[in-house]
Amino acid sequence: MKWEGNRESDNVEDRRGGGGFGGRSIGIGTIVIALLGSYFFGVSPATIISLLSGGPVQLQSQQSPAQRPPAEDQMARFVSTVLADTEDTWGPIFRDSGATYIKPKLVLFTGQTPTACGTGDTASGPFYCPGDQKIYIDLAFYQTMRDRFRVSSDFAQAYVIAHEVGHHVQHISGIMDKVDQARRSGSEKQANAISVKLELQADCFAGVWAFHADRARSILEEGDVASALKAASAIGDDALQRQSQGHVVPDSFTHGTSAQRVRWFQRGIQGGQLNDCNTFAARQL
Repeated sequence: MKWEGNRESDNVEDRRGGGGFGGRSIGIGTIVIALLGSYFFGVSPATIISLLSGGPVQLQSQQSPAQRPPAEDQMARFVSTVLADTEDTWGPIFRDSGATYIKPKLVLFTGQTPTACGTGDTASGPFYCPGDQKIYIDLAFYQTMRDRFRVSSDFAQAYVIAHEVGHHVQHISGIMDKVDQARRSGSEKQANAISVKLELQADCFAGVWAFHADRARSILEEGDVASALKAASAIGDDALQRQSQGHVVPDSFTHGTSAQRVRWFQRGIQGGQLNDCNTFAARQL
């Protein structure tokens, strides 16, 4: 992926280095176990990490003033550039439809950080909080991608950010509110099915970003799309469940299967049309 030298976003907030898990060193293995435990058993990742690391998890009580990442931090510059590229893509798309794109903030943190959606922690992976319109990411997640999923390309890492920006697009478009209402009124099985459609649409929106960004700025290089598809496949619900428990439980899916995530990302990147991303009207996901 061609990104160096491109514009960096001013909407990045660096909260790293301010405490996290009370100064204890948390390994990638512990983070993965906590993430899987949270995903399948509904236990707080912070609780699992506390048990595995031998002590209570202490949340940083105060946040230092918001600051930009240091200029010499290559990975921080990368995510800042990707965020800027999503801004340069979604701004015109919204403008062409007569709307204004509200830019999200991207927060870099280590360990734990307070959010409008509750405590954010490393074990949860990157996430979007509609309450404060911020994307949260601990850059250690990219090491997890390399170690666990064998995915390391820049474009695959950019896909992660673009997916979370896709959730922001859903929020400011009113889609997320409708989905939340539907989830509250249905059964757990129905709520999970709606969540899958929401996640697959965010995958498709990530593809829409890639289509327009490449057409405008020629960011894609050979192998980039294949690496993003590999990342999408690796984090499908069926792949994660098979890896962790040896079998799959379709009714518990919340993000979609590997094949579904690949298919919807491909739909977005092949045509770049928002109308192609209507997972809620699709007869087959």
